[in-house]
Amino acid sequence: MPQATQRDELMPYAVQPDEGRGRRLYAEPESLTRSPWQRDRDRVVHSSGFRRLQYKTQVFINHEGDFFRTRLTHSLEVAQVARSMARYLRLDEDLTEAVALAHDLGHTPFGHAGEDALAKHMLPHGGFDHNAQALRQVMLLERRYLAFDGLNLTWETLEGLAKHNGPVRRPSARLAELDALFPLDLGGYASAEAQVAALADDIAYHGHDLDDGVKSGLLALDDLVDVPLVGQALAEARALAADLPRSDTRTPQRIRHEMVRRVIHALVSDVLVCTRARLADLAPRSVEDIRAANAPVVAFGEAMEEANKGIRKFLFAKLYRHWKVNRMTHKARRVTGELFTTLTESPSLLPAEWQQRVGGKDEGAVHRTVADYVASMTDRYAMEEHRRLTDLSVAG
Repeated sequence: MPQATQRDELMPYAVQPDEGRGRRLYAEPESLTRSPWQRDRDRVVHSSGFRRLQYKTQVFINHEGDFFRTRLTHSLEVAQVARSMARYLRLDEDLTEAVALAHDLGHTPFGHAGEDALAKHMLPHGGFDHNAQALRQVMLLERRYLAFDGLNLTWETLEGLAKHNGPVRRPSARLAELDALFPLDLGGYASAEAQVAALADDIAYHGHDLDDGVKSGLLALDDLVDVPLVGQALAEARALAADLPRSDTRTPQRIRHEMVRRVIHALVSDVLVCTRARLADLAPRSVEDIRAANAPVVAFGEAMEEANKGIRKFLFAKLYRHWKVNRMTHKARRVTGELFTTLTESPSLLPAEWQQRVGGKDEGAVHRTVADYVASMTDRYAMEEHRRLTDLSVAG
């Protein structure tokens, strides 16, 4: 049976399925029915880390509402946007999707609040950041296969996770360790597929955080009137809704959805037009030309980049730093920090499997194992584990 690839449709500067650098951690025969990156994508989707994203915070902690985005729904939305852009640009859709689906596997419970707490406590022990942790998850921590730890993903997918935000000139201690294990050429740009996944991340979270912010009541539609790009999309949506009955209670919801669709459409369209222009100027003949470029090829135009920054600035000021979100952030940092401190001071409190991972190793290994354990938790599990460790009325 022939291998399922897009070889005849791909641009020459896309990553070509039969020219990849392979699975260099552990040798495996390639599939006869799936391209290497279809296989990577499938391994990510079936991983325990991916399933746990269902109960990890995007902005709102999981128990605050069933209809707010989680890290899982965020990752799915990123993958949808990224795959659509990759198809238009005639890049490898499966590699793009694999990077998009895996990019948040290293996130802690409680989103960036949990990450901030772990980063603070891990500062003397090699640091912590969710990008390096995503690589740890797929290279070391997943335990699904008899022959090896991790998912044994291809070099190209790992490269995308390591460098989707651009070259890493000064890698963290943790990323440097992983790079030594499997060198990922950190000093250059990643493939165009990985760059598409990175831009899709920005586009998706702007859209859904605006949506969730209004839905939660922390933002009002009128708050968005002067936000770059968003205000224009809102005005257009309201104009379209002018003939709808004012008595229909669903009208504000429809306006919100229409506004978000228009914001996403404008951001995606700008990336595609500007990327086509950059590619025409660069005239790359292989993915190596993309990696060696002196700037990303997948990017917004100057005006849209300013609008994108304006949206981000607004969301930070009015949503991510809203006093109600601040309260949950404060509690989340405290819970995460107390979990870390308690378990590093008394590693014997770790579950048996995680004690085995520590073994008789040094203090730094204890801290790294506890960080891996805490990072793996869902919001709900972290709260329950905190109660088990601190509340005498709760059974251990």
